[in-house]
Amino acid sequence: MRRYRRSKYDNYIVDENNPDARYNMAYKRMKRIKGFYIHLLIYVVINGYNLTSIFNHSSINEGVFLRWETWSTLVFWGIGLAAHGLSVFGGNLFFGANWEEKKIQEFIDKDAATKWE
Repeated sequence: MRRYRRSKYDNYIVDENNPDARYNMAYKRMKRIKGFYIHLLIYVVINGYNLTSIFNHSSINEGVFLRWETWSTLVFWGIGLAAHGLSVFGGNLFFGANWEEKKIQEFIDKDAATKWE
């Protein structure tokens, strides 16, 4: 008997008895995680270089290091990086793996309790 289940990380149905489908799902998941870590590494290297360069070419008394222009790239790119991290690791943050099934069952139980028959 074939067993199907919804993938925990992606929104498609996976045949649990098919090793190729499980491998492909795991491979796609690994690629998404690897992409996030590469994004994180580039973020740290580029922003580290920018901040170091600004710090070395200005004195603290000038106040260049504390201006918005110095930190804007870091902040906005950080927001994008956080969104990328949530898409990779926190996809089920609000709606867990079995949230749909639990909600459907809750509606069925609620509907059955309100019947007068």
